[in-house]
Amino acid sequence: MKINEVSKKYHIASDTLRYWERVGAIPAVTRDSAGYRNYDNEDLDWVSFAMCMRDAGVSVEYLIDYISLFKQGKQTVQARKDLLNDQLEIVSARLAKMQKSYNKLKYKVDHYEKIDKDYEGKMGKH
Repeated sequence: MKINEVSKKYHIASDTLRYWERVGAIPAVTRDSAGYRNYDNEDLDWVSFAMCMRDAGVSVEYLIDYISLFKQGKQTVQARKDLLNDQLEIVSARLAKMQKSYNKLKYKVDHYEKIDKDYEGKMGKH
């Protein structure tokens, strides 16, 4: 799959894909005989992983560290697991904070819906 197809499929800019590859946030993408990027299933899995991590707020620097460890082989499994666990804790804390914000917003919306219903009830009595 060419970079433009990947860009459309994942709704991500081609420049972002090139950047991630250049800095090491995803492993080097398979190239065809002319040197053009030709994303295979493994490459797409890495793009999907990077997108997921970025959507969760994981920094590009952490992705670079993770990929660097991955390239070093099986002896880095524990280090990769530790890195992911660190990020999991950070995302969990962020998620709890977001849930608190969501609950407050939901409370306010429910409050205003009750006010609207009370107002409509009073208006209907006249």
